[in-house]
Amino acid sequence: MKILLVQTSFLGDTILSTPVISGIKTIYPASELWIMTTPLSAHLVKRDPFIEGVIAYDKRNNQSGLTGLLEMARKLKKMKFDRSYSLHRSFRTSILLWLAKIPYRIGCRDAKLPYLYHETRNRDFSKHDVIRNLSILNGELDFSSFDKEMRLFAPTENEIRPDIRKKIDSSKPYAVIAPGSVWNTKMWFAEGFRTVAVFLLKQGYRVVLVGAKSDETVCNAVAQDLDVLNFAGRTDISEALYIVKNAKLVVCNDSMTLHMASAFKIPNVAVFCATSPEFGYGPWKNNAIVVEKQDLHCKPCRPHGSERCPEGTNACMNELSPDEVIKAIRKVLPLGDGS
Repeated sequence: MKILLVQTSFLGDTILSTPVISGIKTIYPASELWIMTTPLSAHLVKRDPFIEGVIAYDKRNNQSGLTGLLEMARKLKKMKFDRSYSLHRSFRTSILLWLAKIPYRIGCRDAKLPYLYHETRNRDFSKHDVIRNLSILNGELDFSSFDKEMRLFAPTENEIRPDIRKKIDSSKPYAVIAPGSVWNTKMWFAEGFRTVAVFLLKQGYRVVLVGAKSDETVCNAVAQDLDVLNFAGRTDISEALYIVKNAKLVVCNDSMTLHMASAFKIPNVAVFCATSPEFGYGPWKNNAIVVEKQDLHCKPCRPHGSERCPEGTNACMNELSPDEVIKAIRKVLPLGDGS
């Protein structure tokens, strides 16, 4: 059987979807499993031994619009899939799989145009997103004996650029700090992360800053005049996987880096500003602590954050003390071992 799994959301959503890969292979161990995702997310799944191949759908750029949709539908039709599972719930995805004429299409009950699927399945919004994603396999998978682990496979040391490999040198313990986010209201203030970096340096740990090109400003603010490695905008996703996997600690916002830490079982302190782990996107099965400003009437304001604070106060970002984050670090990380 040839199966297609579809997840074309954000990078973090792809990581949270990876247990579905092992779930499908548990149900259909002899199947040929492909995954369709975004070009960036392809780096997160391309090393998975359960995946036969990755179809990168650049739906916002080179393959945007009706032309791109029809081209991708033709491609999928030629690949002759027997079955598809779609975790993405947009109009475009529903239409795409219908146009591809995949014989049996399974989607989420809250998907747009649900009648274009042969079967839809409910998601429990009170559960962690890992469980919500796995609900696409309801009725097929015995969850009582399934481990529900996220799956990430970092590149080997030989696959990493020599300059990064030399700077990282995983034999020397380091902590990763990721102060950026796609959404402004998910970002704890830079001075807070800077205070944390100073604390970790005093404990004998090296500090490595990671982030996308868009995170350079905040990472530069954290790194200013400190002896840290600042890789913001200088590494691709595969290299970020390698850096996080070999870290002793990850301190970050509610972001993709949080989910990387969960997948690799790295101790994690996650700062939630405008959002809340109650929405289902918190740490998963690793030694982790969520730190957030409590007792705010406006928090959480949105499941995925926003560009600006609706109240105009930024209280969830600026009123959380670095001492609270450092207290959490002391609980998840053996201190004094960094020298």
